[in-house]
Amino acid sequence: MKKVFMCVLALVMGLAMFACAATPAPAAEPAAPAAPEAAATEAAETMTAGGYIGISMPTQSSERWIKDGNTMKEILEAKGYTVDLQYAEDDIPTQKAQIENMITKGAQVLIIAAVDGSTLSATLDQAGKDGVKIISYDRLLVDTEAVSYYATFDNRGVGRLQAQSLVDGLKALKGEGPYNVELFAGSPDDTNSFYFYSGAMDVLQPLIDAGTIVVVSGQTAQADIGTLRWDGAVAQARMDALLVANYTSVQLDGVLSPYDGLSRGIISALTSFGYEPGTDNWPVVTGQDAEAASIKLIIAGQQYSTILKDTRDLAKVAAGMVDAVLAGTEPEINDTTTYDNNVKIVPSYLLIPYTVTVDNYQELVMDSGYLTADDIK
Repeated sequence: MKKVFMCVLALVMGLAMFACAATPAPAAEPAAPAAPEAAATEAAETMTAGGYIGISMPTQSSERWIKDGNTMKEILEAKGYTVDLQYAEDDIPTQKAQIENMITKGAQVLIIAAVDGSTLSATLDQAGKDGVKIISYDRLLVDTEAVSYYATFDNRGVGRLQAQSLVDGLKALKGEGPYNVELFAGSPDDTNSFYFYSGAMDVLQPLIDAGTIVVVSGQTAQADIGTLRWDGAVAQARMDALLVANYTSVQLDGVLSPYDGLSRGIISALTSFGYEPGTDNWPVVTGQDAEAASIKLIIAGQQYSTILKDTRDLAKVAAGMVDAVLAGTEPEINDTTTYDNNVKIVPSYLLIPYTVTVDNYQELVMDSGYLTADDIK
């Protein structure tokens, strides 16, 4: 009986082992045959060169930031990335929360044009430790080691171009000096403002020292002429005050404005004060960003110049940096000395800006496709 029992037991165990070998357990079933579409989607997501890219822009109140954000999104999506584009509307806590949310959602790269480049350092330091790559976009992120690269223009060069166009306009339209001029600078919390101002003063300070340019208000220090958040209404209010205090019996010949949005506010103040566009007394007004509304003013003779910074090219540079950091390679860099963010020199790529006036706007802005005829109707 014992032998019979052992034979039966052996037979049962053999059948059980055969059944296990012939019938895979459910946990071992491959996912691909059961759901080929899901597997393909997962594989595609894995191959999107890093997948999820966060883009944080400061505001939609400026035409240029809308153009920057949309162009980058289009380029990166064409490369296969998933792109999360957010605007902070110039609110620091909003931008910080948006960036933290992008990090939580798994962003591998963040492209950031900061509202205030000094307020994100703790968030970005932690993100960098967690492996997130950070690209500073046209506004330098300071006080953080985490910034990999900086995509921007030659910003000191922008300031020089603005100042030189002011001088050129004064000579062309106002005859011999001295010229009465007022100065405006950008937002104190934007690092670019320092470079714009420094570049402009490279050109203007020698002329101020020589008496060729006279700043009637006496306000020349960056701290005195800054315009918080690049707000055109703030610029208009300051221009109103300058005119009332200094120009009731003196002619204003020109205004250095570092941004088109400020220029439009300044022009509104000039008009309200009694200056007439198209006449000899109309001041020379500069600008930056070649916004459609200001190109119209240039054509109408109300704004003398602006600076074209082709954001299409800047977006391409930023996208190339994304590719490089995710591939573990180095992007093209042409400046390793200029941009110190208080922790390190940030490797940068600087694009070339161009002065736009009524004489060349067609070639630089329209024929290049930066703006269309519909934009300036």
